[in-house]
Amino acid sequence: MALIKIHREDIRIRSYDCDFMNTWRPSAILVAMQEAAGNHSQLLGCGREELLKNSIVWILTRCEVHMHRYPRMLDTVTVETFPMPNRRWFFPRYFVFRDQKGEPLGCGATLWALLDVNTRRMAPPGDVAACIPDNSDLTPPMGLPGTVEDIGGDETVVARMPTYFDLDMNMHVNNTRYADWACDALGVDLMRENQLSSFRVNYDAEVLPDQEVSLHVKREAGLFRVAGFHDGKMHFEIGGELKKREG
Repeated sequence: MALIKIHREDIRIRSYDCDFMNTWRPSAILVAMQEAAGNHSQLLGCGREELLKNSIVWILTRCEVHMHRYPRMLDTVTVETFPMPNRRWFFPRYFVFRDQKGEPLGCGATLWALLDVNTRRMAPPGDVAACIPDNSDLTPPMGLPGTVEDIGGDETVVARMPTYFDLDMNMHVNNTRYADWACDALGVDLMRENQLSSFRVNYDAEVLPDQEVSLHVKREAGLFRVAGFHDGKMHFEIGGELKKREG
């Protein structure tokens, strides 16, 4: 059976996918990416259920998203995703978002790894690498996700405790939730006037249910950065560019 090189899903933006300005939430974008990646992996024979037979799961280590235009409630978005060959222990995967006319809305890039659920340590690619189709003929819409850069400006610190809604099946804060944490920390007034035109998330260590996190928030001109620390160790950081909302 030929491997499915590119996976496409049409999703309709529902009210719960939108922020209070009626546009696609950054965290909902990450959810759409996560679901499309999971569904494609299932079709390729390396989905969650298959991996759990060997006590491993997919984890996201880096993510980067660029949005040229945000869809609104009831718009239909096509999510295209495809993986590229693994780079040692890491698996790149790319995304393109299109509107109903096929015009691009934005794109994304992710870097995945395998986690041993018993040791909570990274696992080698093993047989999973053989499930990845040869996509060397495809051109990624952007480069590999980069690191979050520090910026100037005053820093504020906000405490955040993981809640029921933050946790996923791996019993840690889900990767999509950090975008909500960042938007919460930036505040309603700022997010009423601005959108994230691009953002990167670096996942350094998982956040567990009982770990209170200190969010270190910075803003400078059209840039932002939010870094999460627990007991002096950085667990994640998210940063990027802001742009004025359209309309």
